[in-house]
Formats: sequence, C-alpha cells, structure tokens
Amino acid sequence: MDDVAELHLAVCRRFGEAVAAASGKWDRRSPCDEWDARAVLEHVIGFHDVLVLRPSGFKPDRPREDPQARWELTYEALAKALEETAPDLIPKLTRDVLVHTWDLARAVGADDRLGTAWCELFYADLPADPQALSSSGMFGVPLAVPAESDVQARLLARLGRDPSWRPSFA
Repeated sequence: MDDVAELHLAVCRRFGEAVAAASGKWDRRSPCDEWDARAVLEHVIGFHDVLVLRPSGFKPDRPREDPQARWELTYEALAKALEETAPDLIPKLTRDVLVHTWDLARAVGADDRLGTAWCELFYADLPADPQALSSSGMFGVPLAVPAESDVQARLLARLGRDPSWRPSFA
C-alpha cells in the first residue's frame, strides 16, 4: 500500500473515532448547513461508494439502522480496495474526510482536533486562489480568521467552515 492510501486510511480511522463518539447523537445539527450528524456520515460513506468502492468492486452490505457498523464495514472495504489501487482522487477525498471529521465531532461535542501535520499538508495543497474551491459549488465561501489562527482554523475557514461554530446544545 502506498503513502496516499495509508494517509487516507489513517484519516478514515480518525473519522471512525468521531463516528463512535456520535452514538445516540445522530440527529444533532452539524456545521454543514442542513445536515445533521447522520447526514455527514452518510455523505462520507456515499462518496467512498461512488468514487472508490463500486468502481473497485468492493461495495459492502451494510445494515441500514446501525451507523457505527455502516462506517466499520465501509472502512474494511476501503482498506481492501486501497490494497489494490489508490485512485488519483484519493488525496482530495482524504481532505474531505478530514474536514467531515471536524463536522461530525463538532456536531456531537466530541474531540474535534484534526492533527496539525494533516492540516498543514492539506492547507498547503489548497489552490492559490481562495475562491477556487467555493466556485465549484462543493465548498462554502472562504471565511476570514485572525492572522494568528492555527492551521486547523485556517484550513476550515478556507473550506467555508466557521472554526468557532458550536452546536446549539453546547
């Protein structure tokens, strides 16, 4: 397995920690407009299905009503698929999983730290034009953060997330 696949699986394991923390909290609102915690999970499962698993022939049979098992089966299938191939789009998917880890963790009040090294890696890889990603319609408009903000806050803000967002239950 190459470094790209190993990084993706490491970020997916971190997402799995947020999934475990979400138990019983799936209906909580997330930083993603109009999405609850369950919708964040289903989005991450869905883009892996469409972009990696189905094309590789590794679509798992998941129980509909057990979010934790749904993610665990997705992760297992990803590990198998990435042993065989790591499509060129994996780095972008990895960045999305990382940011959705924050979305899910923040929604359910879990540890939302993403890891400085990962944030630095993905922040450095963002397009020079701050509006490039938001113009795709897949990301929000970049937000301003104080110059002294850490790299996690800068990454989230560039991807249209408000790093200070808090769920209403907090």
